[in-house]
Amino acid sequence: MRNRFLPDRQRAEIDAQVSKILRGLGNPDPPLDLEQVRTLLRLDVGYYSSTDDSALREFVSRVRVAGKLFIERPTRILDVVRKFDLKALFVPDGQRILLDSALPEIKWRWNEAHEVIHSVLPHHQVLMHGDDIFNLNPSCHVEIEHEANYGAGRLLFLQDRFSEFALGAGRPTFAIVKAAQREFGNTLTSALWRLVEALDVPAIGIVSPHPRYPDGNSEPCRYFIRSRAFEAQFSAVSEVDVLRVIRGYASWSRRGPLGSQEAIVRDDNGDEHIFAFETFYNGHEALTLAVFARRRQPAVAVVVGPSTLP
Repeated sequence: MRNRFLPDRQRAEIDAQVSKILRGLGNPDPPLDLEQVRTLLRLDVGYYSSTDDSALREFVSRVRVAGKLFIERPTRILDVVRKFDLKALFVPDGQRILLDSALPEIKWRWNEAHEVIHSVLPHHQVLMHGDDIFNLNPSCHVEIEHEANYGAGRLLFLQDRFSEFALGAGRPTFAIVKAAQREFGNTLTSALWRLVEALDVPAIGIVSPHPRYPDGNSEPCRYFIRSRAFEAQFSAVSEVDVLRVIRGYASWSRRGPLGSQEAIVRDDNGDEHIFAFETFYNGHEALTLAVFARRRQPAVAVVVGPSTLP
């Protein structure tokens, strides 16, 4: 999946809501305490399991919205969860966030922040009612998920606090990604994503299976994250192109750094640029950061003939 940049108007609306939350918390230092966010917004959190639906079935059978049943029958919301492969959901009645406990706990934090954004955007709440969400057009569903992901990133990384932290640390490297993970208390993947999108130079992030141990998935990578500058100048570069470079230097290690290398990347005009690649394996996925280093100077051929000899 490729990242996508929202229009300015949508970003401004979401940022206004995130700013309101952070101001309400006194503009806290990282890492953000999501329990304080829930207290401020009067949200509750609960858990269900995508592998055992009894808890979710029992909860939704009692849910009411605006004086009517949220769904006609308890299995209706289960259909919604399966249709959209939801890992978490926000139920307006009772202001409750439900997280899938079958997922690794490390992913709960992102999913909870994602649902917090659903809860504060008015046009998202309209779509959280019964048949509305079940019959939601897939393209509309994708749109609101992009908005919630953008807002979750801005919330968990404290808006511009992350840019100040990352861009003030010097040349972008994977060491900054790891430092951001520790500072803001989020996953390496989300820190990589935020760093790439914050950069004002061409840069990409790749989240993929281990280059030496493919998992048989038909998709070449899970995420292909691009900075705005990369998207504008290198739009023809594909995930396959980048993975070919990574496989050229990656080691067989099953944990930690897999290697680094400078590689040539051609822009949309055919000009060649040098990018610095680094790959790290967290035990589950390989994370690669590639950042523009310099433009490659064309070689100048010097022809030596009889008239030029001393």
